[in-house]
Amino acid sequence: MQHSGNLNGGTDDASTQPLLRLESVVKTYGEHQVNALCGVSTSVARGEFVSLMGASGCGKSTLLNLIAGLDFVSSGKIIFGADDITSIADEALTKFRGKKIGFIFQFFNLLSTLTVEENVSLPLELTTKLNTGERRKKVMAMLERVGMQDRAHFYPAQLSGGQMQRVAIARALIHEPELIVADEPTGNLDSENGLKVLTLLQELNRNLGQTIIMATHSEEAAQFGNRILQMKDGQIVSERLCRLS
Repeated sequence: MQHSGNLNGGTDDASTQPLLRLESVVKTYGEHQVNALCGVSTSVARGEFVSLMGASGCGKSTLLNLIAGLDFVSSGKIIFGADDITSIADEALTKFRGKKIGFIFQFFNLLSTLTVEENVSLPLELTTKLNTGERRKKVMAMLERVGMQDRAHFYPAQLSGGQMQRVAIARALIHEPELIVADEPTGNLDSENGLKVLTLLQELNRNLGQTIIMATHSEEAAQFGNRILQMKDGQIVSERLCRLS
C-alpha cells in the first residue's frame, strides 16, 4: 500500500505544491540486491511535521538518508521543490544539501574539539560569506532560541544529552534550511530530555512553519507531528493524522 499524497488536500497553486515528493523510490543493498525500500511514494507539504514510524529495520533511516541526499536511490525519483535531486551530480547535491536541508542525528554528531558556538557556526562558515561578527550574532540568536545561549563556550563533553541535542538542532537550523530531517532525535535521551526536544521541534514547526520529517519507533514521539506514516518492510503501509495536531 503506497501513498502519493497527504491528508491535507491542496490545489494547483504553486504555493501549495509539496515541498517534497517521492515517486516509486527503491533502494537495494549488496550483491544479493536486498530491498531496503520497495517503491515508496508519498509527499510532504511545506510546513508539515511528518513522523515516519516503525520498528528498527523497516526502512526509516534509509528513507531519511535518501531524502537528505546522503545516499542514492536505486530507482525512482525524489523531487524537492522543483528539483529532481536523484539526477543531481555529487558536487551539486552537496551544495544543495548544505543550503536546503538540516539533519539531526540520534547521537548528536557534535565535534568534540569545538565549543557549542563553534559547532553551530560551522555550517555558516561552509555555506555563507558572512563575516565573523555576522556569524556570531546569528549563532547567538539561534542558541537563545533553543535555550542554550548560556552554554555557548562549553564543549560537548560538558553538556547533558538533552543539551547536546538542542545544540544539534541549532546547528541544523542555523542556515535556515527548507527541511529538517531528524533521525530518532530522542533515541539516545531519557524521557524528560526527550520530551523537551520533541516540544522544541513542535514549537519550531508551529511557530516558524519549519518543515520537519522525523523517524521514530515511538508512538508517543510520533504524535508530536501533524501526520504519521507507518512503515513496515521497506514500505509505507498506512498514514494517519496525529491526535495532537
